[in-house]
Amino acid sequence: MEHSFFEEMEARIPKGRVRTRFAPSPTGYMHVGGMRTALYEYLIAKNLGGEFLLRIEDTDTARYVEGAVEVIYRTLKNAGLNWDEGPDIGGAVEPYVQSERKALYRPYAELLCERGAAYYCFCAHTEHSQRDHSDLGLVSVAEDPCRDLSHAVALSRAESEPHVIRMKTPREGLTVFSDLVFGEISVENKTLDDMVLLKSDGLPTYNFANVVDDHLMGITHVVRGSEYLSSAPKYNILYGALGWELPVYISLPLIMRDAQHKLSKRHGDPTYEDLLEKGYLPEAVLNYIALLGWSPGGEREMFSLKELEEIFDISAISKSSAIFDIEKLTYFNSAYIRAMSPLDFVERAEPYIRGAVKNPAYDSVRIAAILQQRCEKLSDISEKLDFFDALPEYDTELYVHKKSKSDETSSLKMLRAAKPVLEALEVWDNAAVLASLTALAESLDVKNATLLWPLRIALAGKAVTPGGATEIAEILGREETLRRIDAGLGKLEKLPV
Repeated sequence: MEHSFFEEMEARIPKGRVRTRFAPSPTGYMHVGGMRTALYEYLIAKNLGGEFLLRIEDTDTARYVEGAVEVIYRTLKNAGLNWDEGPDIGGAVEPYVQSERKALYRPYAELLCERGAAYYCFCAHTEHSQRDHSDLGLVSVAEDPCRDLSHAVALSRAESEPHVIRMKTPREGLTVFSDLVFGEISVENKTLDDMVLLKSDGLPTYNFANVVDDHLMGITHVVRGSEYLSSAPKYNILYGALGWELPVYISLPLIMRDAQHKLSKRHGDPTYEDLLEKGYLPEAVLNYIALLGWSPGGEREMFSLKELEEIFDISAISKSSAIFDIEKLTYFNSAYIRAMSPLDFVERAEPYIRGAVKNPAYDSVRIAAILQQRCEKLSDISEKLDFFDALPEYDTELYVHKKSKSDETSSLKMLRAAKPVLEALEVWDNAAVLASLTALAESLDVKNATLLWPLRIALAGKAVTPGGATEIAEILGREETLRRIDAGLGKLEKLPV
């Protein structure tokens, strides 16, 4: 390989600024841990005035999942984690895709062979079934006869024989590296295998492409889960053999379902998109995920993405595992919903409202107004509004309510008194309905709740509703309100005296 190739590649590397990358493999969907990694990489880049890149690591074709790439794109854009750089295709910044960079990797693998840091391997078992996310075809250095072939012999055979290229791991000494979260770590080289760098199909393995791309893209800070700490020594040996400067390593603590178990899609733990489908807001999910392994200090917990960009500090990342608590996320989500502007909430809630309330006469804005302070997740909306289109069947026992001092007999009396008052109203809105019924309760010498409780049951057929009886009456309108009061009276009048 001509040295001009390597010189040209080196000349293209961006210098002088912080650069991070999110490099997912399209072998599944965006779980919470992957989302946190992307978020931290994004925040580190933005906080330090740098750039955030997206790179799809799709060289493991056997584990490719159809549609996974689209999920990655959709998820990052939905969360507002927009990448800064990539090939310009039709005026849009597309992410880097490793399979489209195939021609770049072999020259570096062959250069390592020339330097005695890698070797051509022709063994029949080079790509056997043993594999994990980071290594393919592991084989003990003591078992591989190709390791000691001369470079000239191996190169000659490689022209006509199927082969892979393996890293020639030192058999003695230590590989020592530093991680900003976990400190200095040393590994005995004799415990490391000769991992495959280039597979027989010409594609690089995850580990090798990862190192080459990080260097060529000028990645300064490599952020990944602590489960990948064991791969760092192999990366560092490659960096050293190629004469490249090491990036800064930042390893993140595990995210756990509980004290003993990691989050797992197989065990029903949600992905990012699962959470959105369950009615959680993207900004609430992102805010909560940011706190899974990082602390802003102080008592404040609620931060916008822009605020996180300004305050994120690498030194505040914890070594300790974080527990994903769905109840805490729900608390965050409800707080975000209540803090939204009414117009923003209407926009978010509209699809859910119209999914539950088909009658166009019932105004979405008014319905949203009674929901916003009484809703933890957007998916709660359907259940809360199921009485609008059709009054459900209900038992008259619902009219019994100790706190409001209501029972079937008093409820019958209250509805009979309320009906003519409501029929006579000239203006029909919440304020007018409430004022008229408050005055009626005073004239009857009863508490407001004694009058309003049976009205709530008659209008909704359920004890728990978004909004009070008069708010529901405003949305239903005069005609439907009176019709439902008549239905309630019919139920109560049939009861034995």
